[in-house]
Amino acid sequence: MTDNAPVAPWYRQPWFWFLTIFPLASIMWGITTLVVSSSLDNSMVSDDYSKEGRGINMSIARDERAAELQLAGELRLQDKSATLMLDTADGAADYPYLVFNLYHPTLSGQDKTVQFTRVAPGEYRGQLFEQVSGRWYYDLQGPDNDWRVKGEVRLPSSAPITIDAKGNAQG
Repeated sequence: MTDNAPVAPWYRQPWFWFLTIFPLASIMWGITTLVVSSSLDNSMVSDDYSKEGRGINMSIARDERAAELQLAGELRLQDKSATLMLDTADGAADYPYLVFNLYHPTLSGQDKTVQFTRVAPGEYRGQLFEQVSGRWYYDLQGPDNDWRVKGEVRLPSSAPITIDAKGNAQG
């Protein structure tokens, strides 16, 4: 070997690329992961688990109160209008209004709330802003939020949806 042998430039050296490719790939992968994770909405994660845990006991008490009142009824959805017939153990329900929440199973941005107003004892009417379809969780609450009837339903439904204090929905 002589001192006059030509040397290839650095960018043509195989050992340079062999030693550099793995750190460069990990940097690029880290930047990609950071950008993707910061741009996606994570609505399924709760910030305060302990507060939700304490709220579970209140939810159970509200469900038990609905069972004590023996709340049962039928919900009819036609286009964007909703009619609810609700009875208690003492007869027709006599609340000034009721709140009906529809929860999408995965996308909280699609959740909907319908406020039912009383038109007669035990009969309530409300309006949806848009038609809904697919699988939904629901809960029906009184004006004092001391009871709750919850369940699951598939919409649209041509048959009336049966709502009872056990949380069973049929229709």
